[in-house]
Amino acid sequence: MENRNKWLLIPGGVVLIALAVSGAAPYDRLTWFMEVAPVMIVAPVLVFTYKRFPLTDLLYFLIALHALVLIMGGAYTYARVPAGFWVQDLLGLGRNPYDKLGHFMQGFVPVLAAREVLLRGRYVSGARMAAFLSLCVVMAFSAFYELIEWWVALGLGQGADEFLGTQGYQWDTQSDMFWALIGGTLALLGLSRVHDRRMAALADRADRPESRAGA
Repeated sequence: MENRNKWLLIPGGVVLIALAVSGAAPYDRLTWFMEVAPVMIVAPVLVFTYKRFPLTDLLYFLIALHALVLIMGGAYTYARVPAGFWVQDLLGLGRNPYDKLGHFMQGFVPVLAAREVLLRGRYVSGARMAAFLSLCVVMAFSAFYELIEWWVALGLGQGADEFLGTQGYQWDTQSDMFWALIGGTLALLGLSRVHDRRMAALADRADRPESRAGA
């Protein structure tokens, strides 16, 4: 497990550095805080649960990638991320699409997290049911996040525009949830077998005598 711990320090360190750099001079301080709040909440949870319920390497790396997407959106606000403008110009879009990447990741990564908990915790036994329930979790989370955006908008009024990032698009809420659905579906279709192998490898390491002795 020692080598695994060293490798996991790399994405963790990258996320911490990116978080610090993004917070130095963000476009809007309140928007930055609201956008990176999930990173600040999830990171300590992952640290404190590492020994009791370590996740697969695959999931840790994807969570780090998701965190970087959120941090980038927080630093510039989603409507002003430079990479989004490049895609907008390339495809001839009417708005910066970076926020859709954020919602795509909101489905892509959490669906595998839910799948891992369901299968490793033996809450379900069938892969198809695990996939279905994982996607349900993602959509419930996506809907709840949209409710949070609504509550923030009610509380801050015009001050929430940067956080919402609708850019005048009337169907922004629905499209956000749709992109989360796309992300979750593609993750299940493309990574389920790899995910199964990583979970099997993690279980194998946990069963080794040296791992039990270290625990």
